[in-house]
Amino acid sequence: MPELTFRQAVQRALEEALQNDPRVFIMGEDIGRYGGAYAVTAGFLDKYGPKRIKDTPISEATFVGAGVGAAAGGLRPVIELMSISFSLVAFDQIVNMAANLRYMSGGQIKVPMVIRAPTGAGMQLGATHSHSFETWLACVPGMKVVVPSTPADALGLLRSALKEDNPVLFAEPAGLYAARGEVPDGQFTVPIGKASVQRQGKDVTLVSYGHGMRVLHAVADELARRGVAAEVIDLRSLNPLDMDTVVASVQNTNRVLLLDMARRTGGAMAEVAARLQEAASEWLDGPVVRVGAEDVPWPYNRDLEQEALPRAEDVAGALKA
Repeated sequence: MPELTFRQAVQRALEEALQNDPRVFIMGEDIGRYGGAYAVTAGFLDKYGPKRIKDTPISEATFVGAGVGAAAGGLRPVIELMSISFSLVAFDQIVNMAANLRYMSGGQIKVPMVIRAPTGAGMQLGATHSHSFETWLACVPGMKVVVPSTPADALGLLRSALKEDNPVLFAEPAGLYAARGEVPDGQFTVPIGKASVQRQGKDVTLVSYGHGMRVLHAVADELARRGVAAEVIDLRSLNPLDMDTVVASVQNTNRVLLLDMARRTGGAMAEVAARLQEAASEWLDGPVVRVGAEDVPWPYNRDLEQEALPRAEDVAGALKA
């Protein structure tokens, strides 16, 4: 299979949509001549023109709202936020409008829009540009929320998102854009709402998503050197959430650790832990263990930022305890 970077996988899905569906257009800050904050749309303006690649003012409320209207009117907008942190100023448009219109209209109005946004800390962008608000938006009914961790999943999940008639938040871990991985040829898709068992094992289940998967694979490698076989699960989708795969794994291993690269308090893994308690407590030989980032504003200083982020040694220490 050919290798692509995470960035190239996202680019491929977007280009396919632009080429195959005249209703698709992309809108956001600096996505035209500049090529996007993370160079995902580099060259798109010259290729598809200003009607399909729309640079916007620095006003997320305005262009997300325009995207909702365009989607309700029959187009298929892709809205790029420069950072998921900036979704804060468009929460009314995302939560009250995009997520609710289909339900409130009795299904008469569809909102087929994708909101793409870099997410996560570790890039030295400071406290206001390093959030992981996919964890917040995952609790909004009517919104689908996906967070791929590999180039193959980025391509397959974005293909699925671009076909959805519901709004989809496509959160792209900022630290993974240059990550490389094998990507199958052909028009495969990855279903939204289905977790991936990336590594099989019998001794302990490790669960995360997005950038957290790098940490879990490092931990699994270290455990393997000690003779411990870890099963590693990538949720891929936070809403809908695939608990069947997680529960089945816990029934096999009887132990589980959940990793949030976002803050542990109120993170997505708190919901997974609660559901495991309801569905699999009789199979657990120990408590559900959670690891997450420190409850502090994200530091700009690199050493402090790395200290606040969960590391492989933090996960290993929690497992040992």
